[in-house]
Amino acid sequence: MKRYEQIEHTADIGVRVYGASVKELFKNAAFSMFDIIADLEGIRGSVEIDVELKAESPEELLVNWLDELLYNFYTKWIIFFDFDILELDGRRIKARARGRHVGENRNRLKTEIKAVTYHNLKIKEEGGQYSVEIIFDV
Repeated sequence: MKRYEQIEHTADIGVRVYGASVKELFKNAAFSMFDIIADLEGIRGSVEIDVELKAESPEELLVNWLDELLYNFYTKWIIFFDFDILELDGRRIKARARGRHVGENRNRLKTEIKAVTYHNLKIKEEGGQYSVEIIFDV
């Protein structure tokens, strides 16, 4: 199964993310965002951050998760490329993200994402597969 695909959107960038579980969906959503931000091909690194967040719904938790990673990208200049979802129950996530400081990897940067939106955001389950469409404000 593919992780994600870009979808048409008039002014911003949209993705449809897939996962065999909600954990995989959250992992693939984070990967899709950073795959848009930077060239992740062959990237390696040793920077890790732990993330623990709470929210009122799975959709709000997904946005909070992506926002937290985006915040860390812009404040600590870390390109994330690997994500472990340690715990996830729909209202709480505990995860670890691995990345590399931008530093000499500035040439890897592709697209600036300003924010993750709630536009038509709904996690769907069909036949044991999960999907969600996410619109990134660029």
